Amino acid sequence: MTTARQLEQPITNLYDADFLAWIEDQVQALRTRKANSLDWDNILEELESMGRSEKNALRSHLRVLLMHLIKWQWQPQKQSKSWATTIRNQRLDLKYLLKDSPSLKRLIPEMLPDAWDSAADEAAFETDLPVSTFPESCPWDIDTQILANWWPE
Repeated sequence: MTTARQLEQPITNLYDADFLAWIEDQVQALRTRKANSLDWDNILEELESMGRSEKNALRSHLRVLLMHLIKWQWQPQKQSKSWATTIRNQRLDLKYLLKDSPSLKRLIPEMLPDAWDSAADEAAFETDLPVSTFPESCPWDIDTQILANWWPE
């Protein structure tokens, strides 16, 4: 006779042994509404991980964009097509990320101070300018400057 614990074991083993097969198995269980076939703990872990990944992507794009905007403003003599391309690409990536997950936008004000600090540190390292050259906090508005088609002067 098969026990509930024995039925539970293959799901966990499949998760560890073949992630894609586990996903397909869980998708099928969801489609057929077979709640007893779902690997609840690992599904929860994966959903939480997906949320963290979205937040990390937002933070990363914001940091890279700010770093290049800083360099653009504080080293105008070194402005390049490469910097412009990075600024445009980061804005585009942020646009698509926010289009797919609009609720991320509410996190930008919370992330901005850390993203600014990291961007200023990186910009100081890359430009050999002292970090004190840059404002202590981001001087730009999120909607009308950072995410818009605006360029520092």
